[in-house]
Amino acid sequence: MKIELYEIVEEFIEKRDWQSIRRIISEESPPEIAELIMDLEKKSRVILFRIIPKELAAEAFSFLESRDQDLLLKDLTDQETKGLLEELSPDDRTEIFGELPGQATQRLLNLLSPKDLIEVRTLLGYPPESVGRLMTPDYVAVRPGWSIERAIDHIRRRGRDSETVNMIYVTDHSWRLLDALELRRFILADPGITVKDIMDYRFTVISPFADREEAVKLIQMYDLVAIPVVDSTGVLLGIVTVDDILDIAEEEVTEDFQKTAAVGPLRTSYAYASFWTLYSKRILWLMILILVNLVSSSIIANFEATLASTIALAFFIPLLIDSGGNAGAQSATLMVRAIATGDVKMTRWLATFLKEIIVGISLGVTMGVASSLLGLFRGGLEIGLVVGISMAAIVLVANLIGAMVPFVLTGLKLDPAVASSPLITTIVDATGLLIYFTIARAILGGV
Repeated sequence: MKIELYEIVEEFIEKRDWQSIRRIISEESPPEIAELIMDLEKKSRVILFRIIPKELAAEAFSFLESRDQDLLLKDLTDQETKGLLEELSPDDRTEIFGELPGQATQRLLNLLSPKDLIEVRTLLGYPPESVGRLMTPDYVAVRPGWSIERAIDHIRRRGRDSETVNMIYVTDHSWRLLDALELRRFILADPGITVKDIMDYRFTVISPFADREEAVKLIQMYDLVAIPVVDSTGVLLGIVTVDDILDIAEEEVTEDFQKTAAVGPLRTSYAYASFWTLYSKRILWLMILILVNLVSSSIIANFEATLASTIALAFFIPLLIDSGGNAGAQSATLMVRAIATGDVKMTRWLATFLKEIIVGISLGVTMGVASSLLGLFRGGLEIGLVVGISMAAIVLVANLIGAMVPFVLTGLKLDPAVASSPLITTIVDATGLLIYFTIARAILGGV
């Protein structure tokens, strides 16, 4: 279908059949149009973008990657760019300004109307990862003293320009938020009563300076379609809608996945990431892990005599170290996700620690028994005993390290996702070797 549409559009562009192009494109969804625009050659792309309806062009534009948006804007005239910006919703417009290079941003700011310019600069005054950058001031507000009939008339007039009409906000004359009500309450209420009569004063708000992850948690927790953003005095500044939250939730999960693999978060999609970006996001962590691995080498060197006296010990190093790393990575992954979703609170660290001790002992004993049989077969009774006890101890310690490191990082105001599998595995490697050789020296004797 995509290839057919591409060919049809290219054919109509060659024939200069603009009417047919408008008709065909109007039947497609904005995401499909966005994909088609960037598949076309530069000349055809600009032509297509110029001839489709303004509102549809703005919607499709909002689905483009920031790099593609920048490329397309460079191809448009100032007048065309100005018209596009006017059609975009405030939150989409602000996202573009926050991601473009400084010179491009300044050019776009100069094209905005005075009203839009004030709006964008207000939104851009908030930190990059804050709710303020995400909110839109397009909402419907009513007064508590209005009749339901008057409120519904107002909703009809203002609703067309609002981000959502599912939630109606009640404010006083100073724009302080008094309530957030579902539209159905207005529809089902008696037209003669006032808005105050249907208010319950039960609503959830968020600060514009709050991290956007907090908005994700609140909307998920209270099952909201939008959350109002208020300042320190309770004045309603804007709203954050669930469609924006879904995008943010996806970005945050992607970022956490990258961090847990010891990769610096990519600020663009992999498809548009340059060689240098991919290199720079990975090399730092890999170099840090090399330094940490030097500890493991030092431990082996320190127990060289023990290893030389019983060469069979070397056979089991990969088994023990890998098992400990796997157990630690499992525990860290579970804990990072539990902390991120709010399933585990910082105040419950002790209860979590005790639970992981029980889990670690159970896992360690099970794996220790299995490993001791292998050690018995390969090296005799003493080796079997060393391997079994070491496995149990390593798995227990690795499990506790994996569970507690995310708590420590959270307490230090760091992202717990930094407790990545490679980091946990590297720490457990050194700890596991120390445990293994210490137990071996105690049971087998030697230096």
